[in-house]
Amino acid sequence: MISIAFTGGGTGGHIYPGLALASRIKKNFPCRIFWIGSVSGMDRAIVEKAGLKFFGIPSGKLRRYFSLKNISDIFMVAAGFFSALRILKREAPVLLFSKGSFASVPPCAAAKFLKIPVFTHESDLSPGLATRINTRFAERVFVPYKESIAFFPSSLGEKIRVSGNPVRPEFAEANPAKGRAFLGLGEAERILLVLGGSLGSREINELVDACLPELTRYYTVVHQTGEKEPDSSQTRAERYKPYPYFQDEIPHIIAAAELVLCRSGAGTIWECKSLGKPMVLVPFRGSGTRGDQVENAKLFEDAGAALCFTGGAAELSALISSLAEDSDRRKAMGEAKIAENNATTLIAEEIIRRIRENK
Repeated sequence: MISIAFTGGGTGGHIYPGLALASRIKKNFPCRIFWIGSVSGMDRAIVEKAGLKFFGIPSGKLRRYFSLKNISDIFMVAAGFFSALRILKREAPVLLFSKGSFASVPPCAAAKFLKIPVFTHESDLSPGLATRINTRFAERVFVPYKESIAFFPSSLGEKIRVSGNPVRPEFAEANPAKGRAFLGLGEAERILLVLGGSLGSREINELVDACLPELTRYYTVVHQTGEKEPDSSQTRAERYKPYPYFQDEIPHIIAAAELVLCRSGAGTIWECKSLGKPMVLVPFRGSGTRGDQVENAKLFEDAGAALCFTGGAAELSALISSLAEDSDRRKAMGEAKIAENNATTLIAEEIIRRIRENK
């Protein structure tokens, strides 16, 4: 049976869209799909739970700033390249699809060396360093927005395609009643869903802690605190439900929410948008990031789909209160258009078409 390799990882935002695409391909094309990701972190657990074979490789982080770790990580990247080379030789895929992140660079380089076609996808408005490197190896580059094209060299020409972002198929079947049943909440209960990403967000947790009395005036606050950033709230309000992490139930919980407060990682905001949810976005920003979440939040805000928030607790309380009292505004945010999103179908069809060309 034909094999297709997928690569990427580090966070759920790099893995779940890839799994959505893998699922679509397998439904339409008989093949075996396996995944190459970081030997450390959450990659293996998420991929194997989805039923795919996982191969771990060493991976070094790619940094744009000076750090002594850049020296040691050069050797990790080299080790990752040779590990990926061995895996690709042995498994013999006909194509490699990259979802980005530093873990994807060695497999993309190894695939190019072995003359295996490489397709890559960027989820954010502008490309990260890993995607910029991977475009050198790729024959097709998918981006989420037409505005993204300006961030790439014009020499890419026909290699670049605007696709949107893949969203897990479970979101098309999201049921708010199932979300409420999981949370133990009745149909009339208004829900503010707080998401800090797969690792949690200390900033959002502290904001919720400070705002909780005001937030619970309007909502039951369902708070995904993150396993590494536990809930800091000392007040156990009656209408407060903290959870370290959501798994398969997350589409139903988002569907049940009236409003979402979250980071502006590409995966999260597209999943919430697919269910028509108004969002207050608190982008991860500062010296530890390249600014991609700020760009994502601004794009969604400009489209009227979300509000970008970078203030303090008092301002957040006022903002959530105003939205809670303005159903027309929430409705307009939920219905705002961002971009056509046929990513899962478009990318799957292009991958299948490319494979058939090689037969």
